[in-house]
Amino acid sequence: MRKWIRRSRRTAAGLVALASIGVLVGCSTGEDPAVPDNRITVWSQENLPPRMAATNEVVDRFEKETGIEVELVGVDEGQLPQLIMSAAAAGRLPDVIGAVPMGQVWQMYGNGLLDTRVGEKVVEDLGRETFDANALRLTADDGTRLAVPSDAWLQLLVYRKDRLRQEGLPVPDTYDRLLKAAAALDGDGRDGISVATDPGDVFTQQSFENIALANGCRLVDESGDVRLDSPACRRAFTAYDRLARLHGAPGTQSVDSTRATYFSGESSMIVWSSFLLDELAGLRDDALPSCAECEADKEFLSRNSGIVTALSGPDGAEPAQFGEVTSWAVTKTAEKAAAEKFIEYMMSDGYEEWFGMAPEGKIPVRAGTVDDPQRYLRAWRASEAGVDTRKPMNQVYPDALLDQLAEGVGDMKRWGITEGQGVLVGATNGELPVPKAIGAMTSGQITPDEAAREADEEVAALQKSLQ
Repeated sequence: MRKWIRRSRRTAAGLVALASIGVLVGCSTGEDPAVPDNRITVWSQENLPPRMAATNEVVDRFEKETGIEVELVGVDEGQLPQLIMSAAAAGRLPDVIGAVPMGQVWQMYGNGLLDTRVGEKVVEDLGRETFDANALRLTADDGTRLAVPSDAWLQLLVYRKDRLRQEGLPVPDTYDRLLKAAAALDGDGRDGISVATDPGDVFTQQSFENIALANGCRLVDESGDVRLDSPACRRAFTAYDRLARLHGAPGTQSVDSTRATYFSGESSMIVWSSFLLDELAGLRDDALPSCAECEADKEFLSRNSGIVTALSGPDGAEPAQFGEVTSWAVTKTAEKAAAEKFIEYMMSDGYEEWFGMAPEGKIPVRAGTVDDPQRYLRAWRASEAGVDTRKPMNQVYPDALLDQLAEGVGDMKRWGITEGQGVLVGATNGELPVPKAIGAMTSGQITPDEAAREADEEVAALQKSLQ
């Protein structure tokens, strides 16, 4: 595993690798909160070199202004659960962890590893009304604040506007319209749609959950009983099977292959996260659109792509939007005062640089301040997206699309979170019972009804093992 480490300007103390478990060591030790020493360790899942560099700049300012020393460590999302449990077993948790997805927040909460009081104080001090209400709901367990929500990404249905116009098709924002568009656009050497089927990738679950939520398919009901074999879920599995097996590319489709087929013009629709948007606009050299028209015009695909944020299914009560809220989490052994100051800084003075690292996938969930309620949303719209080429979001995409993205956070739904089953959600992201069922279904090994039943049984068994 690759780790990116920032050493404080004021300290030569490094990170210790525990030989027996290969875990990074934080400043906090033991079961009790650390003795205050104005030094904290912060793990960040924004671990790509450019994002670490941007975070370092903010941390440098924070250190100068507060006198608090920060050890910043970049960690991979896939490795965080193991690192956290190893660090907890060794009594060496970090103080703060940034960019933590909801499932991982709940896993730490379920294992008693979070200090929930600091997060609540930060939200109150900054102004609860300045945060998106839905983001606050998704990062709390009833009245207990698990973490401080920072930013969000959305799962999108991206489609070729030009091709839909040629076929006289409406925006594919319902099951019926989506399935008809996939069928009508499937031919002449092109696939109707690109959707993930990889049984070993959580991206497949995210893509399916986006489709399933639209039809009212739920992981669990209010009582906590697994419901993946419900009529609404069986219909969702059937729709996904039609999209992937009948109108998608043959073979296992991954996060990379789905993007490649859409970018090459070989498919007319794709289910992908909002992190696609900078690449779609030709702002990243290692993932450039490669369609025939794109060679002379790198922005051809972005201009000719439409986006659906919230989809509707026949059994769904209302349109639904899948997405992820990432947060700042404080561990139970953190130096509380320093951790609180750090998170407040990252959500205020350093906030624009934090979400500005990748604005297409870091939609702010704090719209502004008490005095300027839209400050951060304005800054986000003007933030530069891209890697090798940088352009302001509002120069690449129209205001209407940016409105959709910002408003999508408020419409976001997630399996199991609001039903208090976040620990189960985190476990499914590790065991992947739903992607395994989808992989078997779309390869023709089992029917959609059998996939729904298998997923239901596997998730129920997983739930039982957690009790």
